[in-house]
Amino acid sequence: MSNLTLYLLLWPTLAGFLILFIKGQNAKRAAFGAAIVEFTLALLALMQYEPNANVQFPFFHTWIENFGINFSIGMDGISLLMVFLTTFLVPLIILSSFPHSYKNPNVFYALVLFMQTGLIGVFTSFDAFLFYFFWEIALIPIYFIAGVWGGERRIPITFKFFLYTIIGSLFMLVGFVYLYFQTPGTHTSDINAFYQLSLGTTDQSWIFWFLFIAFAIKMPVFPFHTWQPDTYTESPTQATMLLSGIMLKMGIYGVIRWLLPVVPQGVSQWDTLVVILAIIGIVYGAIIAIRQNDLKRLVAFSSISHVGLIAAGIFTLTEHGLQGGIIQMLSHGINVVGLFFIIDIIYRRTNTREISDLGGITQTTPALSIYFLILILGTVALPLTNGFVGEFLLLSGVYQYNNWMGAVAGLTIILGAVYMLRMFQGVMFGEQSSAAINFTDLTTTEKAVLIPLVIMVFWIGLHPNTFLSLTEPTVGHLLGIINR
Repeated sequence: MSNLTLYLLLWPTLAGFLILFIKGQNAKRAAFGAAIVEFTLALLALMQYEPNANVQFPFFHTWIENFGINFSIGMDGISLLMVFLTTFLVPLIILSSFPHSYKNPNVFYALVLFMQTGLIGVFTSFDAFLFYFFWEIALIPIYFIAGVWGGERRIPITFKFFLYTIIGSLFMLVGFVYLYFQTPGTHTSDINAFYQLSLGTTDQSWIFWFLFIAFAIKMPVFPFHTWQPDTYTESPTQATMLLSGIMLKMGIYGVIRWLLPVVPQGVSQWDTLVVILAIIGIVYGAIIAIRQNDLKRLVAFSSISHVGLIAAGIFTLTEHGLQGGIIQMLSHGINVVGLFFIIDIIYRRTNTREISDLGGITQTTPALSIYFLILILGTVALPLTNGFVGEFLLLSGVYQYNNWMGAVAGLTIILGAVYMLRMFQGVMFGEQSSAAINFTDLTTTEKAVLIPLVIMVFWIGLHPNTFLSLTEPTVGHLLGIINR
């Protein structure tokens, strides 16, 4: 099936349009089935993929011939891993919504699948303007999901999120347009043409910032993060999962795919500043997370801290840093989706997310306690869990870059354990609160969401080479371009 990438791109779009015509709660079941089909296609790609630096399952079609813009998609190791993450999480996110009764469910679930199309498009595009097109496409569905089905403050908060990301996107577009006009002869926006450009240091310096701002907002990296905590808190849980589990990976992916290899001299000028900002984000996010009483906001700030470490590792331009960043994208997506789902379970049973109002839940919930603890241990990077692999490689990369920066970045392990274990203790242990008296354990549907996530926590932790071997040739190829 040489056109697997195209099928992965078209299927959620087609399914989304069909679901618009399905009324009532049957829409969620249809969406779940469509997401399972998409995951099956991704598994087929994973089984047929041969680890090397070449793009596989390509599809090429001339899009705007006069301007050298093409519909060029395919997958290398990094793309495939991000596609796997997306298609693995989306059915679980849809399944996690089954206890909810959203108004206009057909529209809600169609938007989820349309967003999946945008995400797959971002991760498989090898043309700059096609990448930009899908980058914007992914934003539109999540804007409506958060703006229509979010909390009381959803309108101003969602508008702030939309404004941030649109401004960042315009910076990226300006950078791409300039790069397009620097390609020789008949101009093209093909990624390989961008890789072969020999721009001056000054040009690379300002292009670096135009691209970096767009990606930094999406990740987000300190100080471009201010939209994130409120958006995560006010959005419906499924939107928060999409944003934290998958969408922020668009920014990290953009840095690896489009920033580092295209303007390596610009990166070498500003990498120290970016690593410093990322390390500030690590410490800042962790300290603010420790002070949070709202569970959703705590995990939101913890995400800023974890993404800061990923950004720091990537900008060291070491193999350990890049490989660690990529595997940590996978691990973070799994852990954060699981944590937000457990917070949603707690909120639906108690009608509160305040740690001070909770306690003693573990007395009646052995299954929830075990799954919750496993996800927290993965998040704090306990050896043999998924978080350990990525954080070890990332910290190794930062330490190779600068000993003192590596030491400060290493605070993420200590501070992460503080806020995560504090959260677990406050919610699950102690005297049983009035909100937790009638707390029931996990349902079959809830276990069906958490079990695959827990399996991945241990699979990545015990067999990391399953995924590292996929991306190693691509990472080596990109480092060769960066260091040319």
